[in-house]
Amino acid sequence: MYFVSPTKGKLTFEQMMADIMAYITGLPSSAYKIIIGSDSQVKQETCFITAVIVHRLGKGARYYYRKKIQRKIKSLRQKIFYETALSLELGGLIARHFAECGLDDLQVEIHIDVGAQGETRDLIREVVGMVTGSGFQARIKPEAYGASSVADKHTK
Repeated sequence: MYFVSPTKGKLTFEQMMADIMAYITGLPSSAYKIIIGSDSQVKQETCFITAVIVHRLGKGARYYYRKKIQRKIKSLRQKIFYETALSLELGGLIARHFAECGLDDLQVEIHIDVGAQGETRDLIREVVGMVTGSGFQARIKPEAYGASSVADKHTK
């Protein structure tokens, strides 16, 4: 599994985490938010992008993403659940890494590509329940910019 950083190129999970740790410890007086969001695009196959955003509150952010290609998934419900599962899987790995480094107070937010407007509104309770039940904070549109802006940008 590798990640792409717009500035550093291809990175392994370990390299990405080392870069995130350097970013956070580079300005320890700042507050940080770790955001994970996934989005997908269906063409001949389904392209899933999971983004990791490190937001230095009030002072910018940096992000990384990974791409996963799957067979064509027509069901919106199935796509949303798979996007959420990808975000949760990565969120678990990142939260575990932070805990091992003594940074377990860092909040990890999962941004879900669902909202009160549109076809996904019937899925909100279920996917938010999945995320909060896994111990993460959940955000939906319009606050889910990790999924609807950053990840979406790389699905095209």
